[in-house]
Amino acid sequence: MTAATAMETRVLGSLRYHVGGDGEPLLLLHGLAGSSGNWVELLPGLLERHRVISVDLPGHAGSGRLERGATVLDYAAAAAAVLEAEGAGAALVLGHSFGGLVALRLAQVRPELVCGLLLVSPAGIATFTRRARTVVAVATTIRPGRFASLFRRRYAHRAWYRRALFQQFFVADAAALSERATQGLLEAQRLHSDTKTAGRAMVADDPRPDLASTACPVVVLWGARDPQLPLDDAFEYARRLRAKLRLVADCGHLVIVERPQAVLDALEELAT
Repeated sequence: MTAATAMETRVLGSLRYHVGGDGEPLLLLHGLAGSSGNWVELLPGLLERHRVISVDLPGHAGSGRLERGATVLDYAAAAAAVLEAEGAGAALVLGHSFGGLVALRLAQVRPELVCGLLLVSPAGIATFTRRARTVVAVATTIRPGRFASLFRRRYAHRAWYRRALFQQFFVADAAALSERATQGLLEAQRLHSDTKTAGRAMVADDPRPDLASTACPVVVLWGARDPQLPLDDAFEYARRLRAKLRLVADCGHLVIVERPQAVLDALEELAT
């Protein structure tokens, strides 16, 4: 993982995950085409308060792939297997984007493993559209991140490089991203073996009919200038989940690296 942390890499079957810190267990689930490296801006604060378990979801960052036709429930089952292997009991779960959708399904099918959810810009509503299916199919076929990542060590400190990669589709202010965050977002791009199956699972899953059955406390965190998922999704999630909603001003889809303190504050609210 990016940066010097106290995280130990472990393997469960073909699944890679990372463990570190002490305290209340916290499971981290990254987004589509992401990895555990995406949490780099949050890890120092998280490791001070939690026993952090960060999963590289199937098909991502060296984890083995699932069979073609896998659903979000299959990704949730992989996360559940890690929690069981670690003997974590009921954990807080922080999911971003696709990871937020996986976290929701985990809480619904294995409620004994989840004591609270922090959903950061979760997929599942706007992504359940024909347009989203097309965009995700193209992105997971071309995989532009694997080419951009070739130059990350040379250019991650350059504002123009960050703007070219992230400004239009991911963040509100790419120039404000740190070099560390840029490295964390890109480091595993060439290791992914199958983001297409995850993308197909995401766009085929409409969680809305089942949201009312989510029993644990939930906080929803959303960037007010998210270029991927509309604010209407944030309000609908909060309403159906009976959850607290926190909007982050001047922030895009990658809240976890744009405004890490907002994530830590929301997690502290959920934990208490």
